[in-house]
Amino acid sequence: MVGLHYLKHAKGLSDEEVVAQWVENAYWQLFCGEECFQHAFPIDPSSMTRWRNRLRSEGLEKLLEQTIVSGLKTKVLKRTSLQRLNVDTTVQEKAVSFPTDAKLYHNLRIKLVREAKVQGVELRQTYTRKSKQSLVMQSRYAHARQMKRSRREVRKLKTYLGRVTRDIGRKISGKTELEKQFAPLLEMGHRLLKQKRTDSKKLYSLHAPEVECIAKGKAHKRYEFGCKVSIATTSKDNFVVGAQALHGNPYDGHTLNEAIEQAERLGDFVTQSIFVDRGYRGHNYEGEAKVHLARQGIRKVKPSLRRWLKRRSAIEPVIGHMKNDGHLGRNYLLGQEGDRINAILCGAGHNIRKLLRAFLLFLFWRLFKNRFQPIRA
Repeated sequence: MVGLHYLKHAKGLSDEEVVAQWVENAYWQLFCGEECFQHAFPIDPSSMTRWRNRLRSEGLEKLLEQTIVSGLKTKVLKRTSLQRLNVDTTVQEKAVSFPTDAKLYHNLRIKLVREAKVQGVELRQTYTRKSKQSLVMQSRYAHARQMKRSRREVRKLKTYLGRVTRDIGRKISGKTELEKQFAPLLEMGHRLLKQKRTDSKKLYSLHAPEVECIAKGKAHKRYEFGCKVSIATTSKDNFVVGAQALHGNPYDGHTLNEAIEQAERLGDFVTQSIFVDRGYRGHNYEGEAKVHLARQGIRKVKPSLRRWLKRRSAIEPVIGHMKNDGHLGRNYLLGQEGDRINAILCGAGHNIRKLLRAFLLFLFWRLFKNRFQPIRA
């Protein structure tokens, strides 16, 4: 099970894909400890979800810890490299569509009507046809830049949702069992109807209410919907020694203490220097290591320290690889605990890719060394 999770996040596959490819790949079976080639699925793909939920993020930190231990044993990661760390934050996007008020009103009305049909609650009117028509027209008006007409259709959708919500509330009033069944949907309905454009904690997704809107100042993507993730890597070897998801969109500087504490706990070391960008000004770090901000007095420092300050940006391609090659770019796991689990496993997957690459280079080195070895008389 551990091997399958390493392979999944190293290759960026789903649970179903990694199990299917495991049957076809003899190298993957050897990696997972098999001695003979297997022709059947090792597990049902759904078992990986249940296994992750049992271990939770606290237990899955062991997978990241073991990649650090393996890196030290194989000398891919040097013990001296742990003295200097790069720390940065990024956004782990959730698998949600771009939220708009019109889609949220329409989809929540559909969920309420569907649940009422299952529970046998007869509604006065469902607005199935009218709501769908308003959603289509709202999109067309917005595309034609007729925003006044588009906003009118959004108000219609909000009215339809409000009528269905109040109708269900009247029909189930005093019925304890029905109130319990409808409680999550009605709570989201009231929250969605009350929220305004300028509210800070808005509802952006129905199946993932924990999603937050985060602006990182990117020119090509103004807003990202997910949660913030803190990544800690070694300055020299680019080995991930810490990864954790942080909810509530905290200030970058206020996440540094937790990031260093996790890294030192998993790697069993004490760091001496921490290199961060200027987003960490006013940080809350209370440890003994010295925190160096990028581009802060770079002309006045020693040349040796200036070299490490320039290495601060090496964490950016690491985050890029974790997003493109792993699952950090789009998280499909459920809830806040799923965010924390995915962040940790993405760090483990990056380390596994580095270990496999180092093993491949070692094989090439041995091959060329034996081939071009001088013949002795």
